[in-house]
Amino acid sequence: MRVVIAEDLLLLREGLKRLLAELGCTVVAAVDHPDALLDALDRERPDVAVVDIRLPPTYRDEGLRVAIEARRRQPGTPILILSQYIEQTYVRELLADSDGGVGYLLKDRVSEVTEFLAALETVAAGGTVLDPKVIGRLVNRLARADTLAELTPREREVLKLMARGLSNSAIGTELSITERAVCKYINRIFSKLGLPPTDSANRRVLAVLHYLDDGDRRG
Repeated sequence: MRVVIAEDLLLLREGLKRLLAELGCTVVAAVDHPDALLDALDRERPDVAVVDIRLPPTYRDEGLRVAIEARRRQPGTPILILSQYIEQTYVRELLADSDGGVGYLLKDRVSEVTEFLAALETVAAGGTVLDPKVIGRLVNRLARADTLAELTPREREVLKLMARGLSNSAIGTELSITERAVCKYINRIFSKLGLPPTDSANRRVLAVLHYLDDGDRRG
């Protein structure tokens, strides 16, 4: 797997390079500035890019902005965003692109090597990954909202695992239920959220976006 890294802290950047090498990945570029990141993405076309959300000069959202621009230039460019904190606005912007191949992890997740590698592989394959802590906070916050009140506890559990990027079979294994049962729960979630079948949109992503927008409206 060919990887581009964008991280302004030298120690963390070198640590990521070493970890990825140990995991069998090839780091084709490791940069510390948004302009250099965009150049590397255009030049290298990596299997996945690992990007710190906050890069120079303002250390606010430069990493995310470059990721969005890279995906505008080359739709589907796989990007895994790393953040020190849960920043819900950025989650929405990242997921708004339905092409897939996106992820959002908290930096402490990197130390959980198996999960980090699984996230990289999922994003590189065109899937969507959200940090479990992000989803946990999102769903807990929205448990007070009228929209979520229609979901059963089991449907909420399924939603959390969907947003983490798990396949139907993996969700079934996690919850000790059949894949057929998982499909039924997911279809009920879509129905309750008013998401009809479509060939052009990722309804799993739309479900999470719906929750984010509903949570913001209710504050």
